[in-house]
Amino acid sequence: MSDLQLAGEESPFPEQTRLEELVHDVIRQASRQGADGVEAGVSIDAGLSVTVRLGETETLEYNRDRSLGLTVYFDHRKGSASTADFAAESVAATVQAACDIARYTSEDEYAGLADASRLAKDIPDLDLYHPWDVSAEQAIEVARECEAAARDVDARIENSEGGSVSSNVGMRVKANSNGFLGGYRSSYHSISCCVIGKQGDEMQRDYWHDSARDHNDLAAAADIGRISGERTIRRLGTQRLTTRKAPVIFTADIASSLFGHLISAVSGSSLYRKSSFLLDHLGKPVFPDFIHIHEQPLLKKALGSAPYDGEGVATAARDIVRSGVLEGYVLNSYAARKLGMETTANAGGVRNLTIDPGDRDLPGLLRAMDTGLLITELIGFGVNIVTGDYSRGVAGFWVEGGEIQYPVDEITVAGNLSDMFKGIVAVGNDVDLRGNTRCGSVLLDEMTIAGA
Repeated sequence: MSDLQLAGEESPFPEQTRLEELVHDVIRQASRQGADGVEAGVSIDAGLSVTVRLGETETLEYNRDRSLGLTVYFDHRKGSASTADFAAESVAATVQAACDIARYTSEDEYAGLADASRLAKDIPDLDLYHPWDVSAEQAIEVARECEAAARDVDARIENSEGGSVSSNVGMRVKANSNGFLGGYRSSYHSISCCVIGKQGDEMQRDYWHDSARDHNDLAAAADIGRISGERTIRRLGTQRLTTRKAPVIFTADIASSLFGHLISAVSGSSLYRKSSFLLDHLGKPVFPDFIHIHEQPLLKKALGSAPYDGEGVATAARDIVRSGVLEGYVLNSYAARKLGMETTANAGGVRNLTIDPGDRDLPGLLRAMDTGLLITELIGFGVNIVTGDYSRGVAGFWVEGGEIQYPVDEITVAGNLSDMFKGIVAVGNDVDLRGNTRCGSVLLDEMTIAGA
């Protein structure tokens, strides 16, 4: 099989047909060797990324990756193998390796393919494929424009970690012996910038970025650079805080991490291992009653969208938290069987996790908080999903009278996720759409702030 030309092609069907033939051949080979369940998937990715630092090209990278992976089952014994070589002999050796592994593994009654009744039958077009016909020279100019805009913000910006541009396209095809077959193309593009400011002996850095399926939806490079420069300058002149308890706001770009901890706590592996602080909380209040958290996997052009999960199960919109009550777990087929439940089409994670916004923007949340800490950066990791204990290094701004007073760093915030979730006062309408979690800034009633 020759290399696939992903960029610049109008029709996906010739390549998709060839990849479908490949995964079907893999399934046939494994079945002939005695496998009673087989799933196979192939992915091909191609991309360009550049970084410009201080006006000069620092990195220029092209990537072209492909992978074929399969999983086989012999009476609930599982084996997996993968290869980047699509030649017939390599494919046959990979199938043989997966089957050999399965024959020597222990039987697990919960292992197996997803139930045939849950598999996607029709694959909707989610408008995920928008290739960017950008040359290396054009990408370098975009990155240079982004960095220049950041450096022009203020004379105190003395150094840079660079302006970057990346563009990637890919194709996925998956099939299994229960009759599933699906495939689609996707794209991902981003522009980012990070610069360093100096005031006296103090140095600070900050960044900004944008990402989208369609490069036409990206913010202008100059605007991304300007924001990164402004964010850097406003961090100069930091002060220390004494230890205290106070309200806090997580800005939209980092508030998503709070809900990532929720997903970890209600994921199948944490639940069947009994290693979650939300064990046995299904149907119980976990948040205030105005909180609605749901998945929207079929949103067109969204970064987290997918028509089926990692097992081929059809995705669909669903509630995880409604009116503050935990309505659903996050399960693949294996975890669901262990828990005596049904898969929630979450093999591979959640997709477009959405936290419904309130009616206040970030300035409105600051006024509602009046006095407290605005957190703009999280540092390190100190979260225990078993107990819910939370402790993170942070940087941000001290707020009084609803107005930012001065930047702060070298501080830690601490609490327990159970209390933090229940202590959410408001979710802002400044929703960040640049990732898989769609969330605005979040105001919490109180956390412990450890400073000087």
